[in-house]
Amino acid sequence: MAETPLQMTERLYGKLQRRRHAAKRWSDAYEGDRPLLFASPEFSTQTGGLFDEFSDNWCAVVPDATVERLMPLAFRLEDGTVDQAAGKAWRRSECDVEIGLALLEALITGRSYALVWNNDAVEITFQHSSNAIVEYVPGRRRLRKAGLMTWRDWDTEFATLFTPTMVYRWQRPTREGGQWTGRTAGLSRGEPSHIPNPLGVVPLVELPNRSRLHGKPRSEIATVLPLQDAVNTLWAHLMTASDGLALPARAVLGMDRPVREIVDPESGEVVGEEDLPLDQFRKDRLLWLEKQGASIAEFSAADLQNYLRVIEVAVQHIAAQTRTPPSYLAGQLVNVSPDGVAASEAGLVAKVTERQRHFGSALREIMRLEALAQGESGRADSLMLGSVVWRDPQFRSDSQYSDALVKLKSIGVPDEALWERIPGVTPDEIERWKTMRTDAAGAILGGSMSELFGVKPDRGDDDQAEGDDEPEGASLGAA
Repeated sequence: MAETPLQMTERLYGKLQRRRHAAKRWSDAYEGDRPLLFASPEFSTQTGGLFDEFSDNWCAVVPDATVERLMPLAFRLEDGTVDQAAGKAWRRSECDVEIGLALLEALITGRSYALVWNNDAVEITFQHSSNAIVEYVPGRRRLRKAGLMTWRDWDTEFATLFTPTMVYRWQRPTREGGQWTGRTAGLSRGEPSHIPNPLGVVPLVELPNRSRLHGKPRSEIATVLPLQDAVNTLWAHLMTASDGLALPARAVLGMDRPVREIVDPESGEVVGEEDLPLDQFRKDRLLWLEKQGASIAEFSAADLQNYLRVIEVAVQHIAAQTRTPPSYLAGQLVNVSPDGVAASEAGLVAKVTERQRHFGSALREIMRLEALAQGESGRADSLMLGSVVWRDPQFRSDSQYSDALVKLKSIGVPDEALWERIPGVTPDEIERWKTMRTDAAGAILGGSMSELFGVKPDRGDDDQAEGDDEPEGASLGAA
């Protein structure tokens, strides 16, 4: 028997609930919220909750180093031209800002989502992995069968199920046992809860990170987390040792523990003795040795460098396994040549280039849906076969870029292709540069060099100058 829309909603909602635990785990790790692991029960008992708020957090560095080099600039059509309409729609929905957040969440939790919908105007919004889920047709990794998006508003939970033909809108009370019913909140009087899908496809798109042919997307933090827990424990041991063993320890040998007599205040007789607290001796740094043969022994301070060496090795393993440059983790970059910096970042650049390819496929699908929502099926087909223009993932100095562009120019590479290689230059700026170049060429051909250089002449002065330039005879005749 075929699955009803309500049954599909409940099934996908249950699947989404199971994913939320993993998403929260990765989000907490990114924020540095980790319990102290790999410590003995005795150590945990002695320290209690002393290190609950401490974390030497490397889980944030790894995804941050990747997402800062993932910057889409434009979308090309099948013929290679830049789609100006897609660029305007991208900026209209503020995707040039939101895409950084969506890609960061995809790197942290393994996936994020984008919704394309027409609410009076076509809008693109990005969703967290704990609020949305997409199901694919069995055996088809890219053909979306359905999508579910959920959110809460006070005591009501909402859900929208997208299928290629229909959009089912539900609501339910958040109290335990609330049942899904057709949505009424936020709808106009008489508006149905379920409406046809005008796009003909599921408008919810998944942005997966490191997906495999057989397996779910993976978080960038998955490799870092075990080493992160080990580093936190090593720091806890180091700080505990520094508290008690970082300074030389001294001991008094051959002498009884200092005591003081207990005197009865009424009779004045000595009724006993008690140990004398040593805090005052430590504070005053004074001690009298009255017993013959008493001496002072000293124990050397503990060498805490051993802890630091192990921590450094763990950080090096994080750098190697995540292809993060050592300069991001160690923070030291002294007297390194540009070629050395490029070599150290080669792994990160290769990783970012790979992510551009996979994320680019999802971004093309998002903009294809945007074109469909605008009613432009031809542009949608062209975007599907087009490409995404990304910022160069390799950071270079201005002199390095200039040198490379001059060499490419010498072998005949067109100016437009060179301009595209300049980091941060958008297609709109390139179009403006082309217009300025065309205007400059027109001024040269027209012989008006003043339009290119110097202060432009005032038209009123030119007219006056032409009026003063009269024939000499006319001037005499007037006299």
